[in-house]
Amino acid sequence: MSDYINKLPTSVADLEEDAHILHDYEGAVSRWCHGCGDNAILTALQKLCAEEQLPPEKTVFASGIGCASRLPHYMGTYGFHGLHGRALPVAEGIKIKRPDLHVFVNTGDGDCCSIGAAHWLHAVRYNMNMTVMLHDNRIYGLTKNQVSPTSPKGLVTSTTPRGATLQPLNAVAATLGMSNVSFVAQAADWVPGILYDILHLAFLHRGLSFVSILQRCPHYLPGHFDEYIKNPERTLLLTHPNGLQPDEASARRFKSREEHDPADLSRAQALAVMDDKLALGILYRNESIPCYEDMYRREQHLPIEDKIAALEREFDRFTVKPEL
Repeated sequence: MSDYINKLPTSVADLEEDAHILHDYEGAVSRWCHGCGDNAILTALQKLCAEEQLPPEKTVFASGIGCASRLPHYMGTYGFHGLHGRALPVAEGIKIKRPDLHVFVNTGDGDCCSIGAAHWLHAVRYNMNMTVMLHDNRIYGLTKNQVSPTSPKGLVTSTTPRGATLQPLNAVAATLGMSNVSFVAQAADWVPGILYDILHLAFLHRGLSFVSILQRCPHYLPGHFDEYIKNPERTLLLTHPNGLQPDEASARRFKSREEHDPADLSRAQALAVMDDKLALGILYRNESIPCYEDMYRREQHLPIEDKIAALEREFDRFTVKPEL
């Protein structure tokens, strides 16, 4: 935070003509509940935009339906509030036609992991250059307390009055097992410094960055994450020169740390399913996975003769020739 403050202009005279301040990224007033973890995510994103000096007119936040999906309304950028589970294909459509835009996706654990699960799988496979944030509060909040795919077993909700019967879906482990995965991280809204650092690294990664953010819901699941909030020793901070490098305050607070190389997929998968600790940091990063929009643009720039020849070859495959 101190480095960020030192970079801020001290007066209006210090501002460049096209410079942006934090206020430029503020949209409507948040309507989330007091204490909702979405507020911390919003703050981190506004800070990220200001730090990277992203032009608001070239920055887009896409979302589906749910508490998390209200975030585009609260950003002073372009936004697209789409249908339930459809945040990712909307974002992909934006990116494929406007690769010059900075594209972010905000999706909830129901929006992404239930109705939008097929889009989630294929978005990872396409590996388009965008930052995807899964706001995982483990409950359907906007529609008033229904069970979600990540709800813990036994949780009593309006749709599971006798307790959830299924084991929760582990979104981090699932993403690490998908084809063409290139960046997976886990953050928590109650550790704002680490949350910002992870989102910053995710933005700088070229490819689809998937960041699962554990996010408190004080209304329907109060105290759900207290075991980690009140006991920092239950958190395992993942550090590495090619990953997260926490500041002194975070290093003092979280004594349990592991030097984890984000290139090690097998270890990342093991960390994702740990029962005794919560791993925060960059679990996996692979810069060699190509982005779909790059391959798409190369195909679009083929000479017209080559396109016609390719079409003719396809037509020939299905031509029904009369018998002589």
